[in-house]
Amino acid sequence: MASGMKAIYLDYNASAPLLAEAREAMLSALSIHGNPSSVHASGRAAKASLQKARRQVAALVNARPDHVVFTSGATEAAATLLSPRYSFGRSPLAFSKLYVSQADHPCILAGGRFAPEDVTRLPVSRTGLLDLDVLDDALAGHDKGAGLPLVAIHWANNETGVIQPIAEIATLVKSRGGVLVVDAVQALGRVPVDISDGCGDFLIVSSHKIGGPKGAGAIVAHSDLMMPMPLISGGGQERGHRSGTEAVANIAGFGAAAELAAQRLGEFPVCADLRDRFEQAVLEVAADAIIHGRDAPRLANTLFFTIPGVKAETAQIAFDLAGIALSSGSACSSGKVGKSHVLAAMGAQTDDGAIRVSFGPETEEGVLVRFRDELGAIVARAREKNHPAGA
Repeated sequence: MASGMKAIYLDYNASAPLLAEAREAMLSALSIHGNPSSVHASGRAAKASLQKARRQVAALVNARPDHVVFTSGATEAAATLLSPRYSFGRSPLAFSKLYVSQADHPCILAGGRFAPEDVTRLPVSRTGLLDLDVLDDALAGHDKGAGLPLVAIHWANNETGVIQPIAEIATLVKSRGGVLVVDAVQALGRVPVDISDGCGDFLIVSSHKIGGPKGAGAIVAHSDLMMPMPLISGGGQERGHRSGTEAVANIAGFGAAAELAAQRLGEFPVCADLRDRFEQAVLEVAADAIIHGRDAPRLANTLFFTIPGVKAETAQIAFDLAGIALSSGSACSSGKVGKSHVLAAMGAQTDDGAIRVSFGPETEEGVLVRFRDELGAIVARAREKNHPAGA
């Protein structure tokens, strides 16, 4: 990056920048020494901070605060919810099969506590949308004598931004006697999420995707009558659903970010104009570029594209050297680079990978010029290498 040039951050789907309000809430919580399970004044202060955050997260998805269970993040929430063993009141409840989509996040595809042979991966269309007919057929053929069907689906895809028809999926799953877990990590704060309005039985949410700190997430339940058996047992924190002393500062930051996300939800759709201008810039530089998920509803802040003959990983490195942070896929594999399972599920025929641009309402339009100029230079170098002048 040239001296004096400002770094540009276009990787919000991996992690949004920490909000000032979240930082302040964390610093305030860090000044409290007590354990939230302690009954003395310092412990009660920590508990109050925890409960405030619970109310803030609940308000963002229109849930009851006592239906929010804090975890270390979305992956732990998924591992907890994707379980064959639940309780319904005082009675055990068994699920015999887990149904997921082939384009789900790896923490969903891992299947949680289900045996691999009990996880069914359902196809998506070339647009990235779940095939509802296939889901219906799978649930219609499910043997309820062995246990109920559990369905886990992402609301919005972390790579393409494609938004699933969650209300339709929820209605279908309910009609077939199943239970629906919704990975709402990328949807939270970007589209209206209301768990009281038939969007599923459980939500998985994460702090750092909405400008809170890393290391905090939550399970949000429609009702606490039905809950999975705990993944982590011990001291009985979080009403016995997730033992271990809560990370009060992280959770306080999560709560502050959730409150701000609720206030700013109406601002997010304006990102679509900038996304479309990024898309136009890509097509101006490379008319043969492929915009993945373009024909489906998408998050207003996400663009995922392939330029034939331009390796996404190489382009990402070049952008980074130019001071522009973006992604060549999801940031969930400790820096590992590999083919996108989302593109494979969509039937995309490319060995070049794809580049993801993701941003927020505060992203300035001026970044578009530097992005377009750098992309133009990257494409020119790649095509000169592939087709040298005079060759």
